[in-house]
Amino acid sequence: MRKAIYAGTFDPFTNGHEDILQRSLNLFDEVTVLLAVSPSKKPLFTVDDRLEMLREHFKDYSNVKVDSWEGLLVDYAKKNEIGSIIRGLRPTGDFEFEFQMASMNNKLYPEIETVFLMTEGQNYYISSSLVKEVYNHDGDVKEFLPDTIYKWLLKN
Repeated sequence: MRKAIYAGTFDPFTNGHEDILQRSLNLFDEVTVLLAVSPSKKPLFTVDDRLEMLREHFKDYSNVKVDSWEGLLVDYAKKNEIGSIIRGLRPTGDFEFEFQMASMNNKLYPEIETVFLMTEGQNYYISSSLVKEVYNHDGDVKEFLPDTIYKWLLKN
């Protein structure tokens, strides 16, 4: 079975994330949406809320798992026998950082392969940070989020 991890803080999970995840399902038999817990970020949603909303969003997908992890991504991959990491790339300077991270992951765990997927044109400018910024200024962010996630945002 070809398994991959799609990791991020997903605060919130956007249409850009959704696009990358859906396209990765064409390449892998199973994808784990891994909520990376970052102590340096100040999230809008708690870890438990993000896990619950992601599980709700993917409840009908037998090939998508949702989990969280506080350690190194490669340690999660080793522990769960996952051979690939999915990363989305936007034309906004992501490549240098993503290349550096992929190189470090490969150094720490040579068996891991990072697969980069280019963000689709209608999503290239979307980021969780920008969605939160617009939302915090009472802007309408419905078009940037899957419906399930948008409903969670309204409850927040």
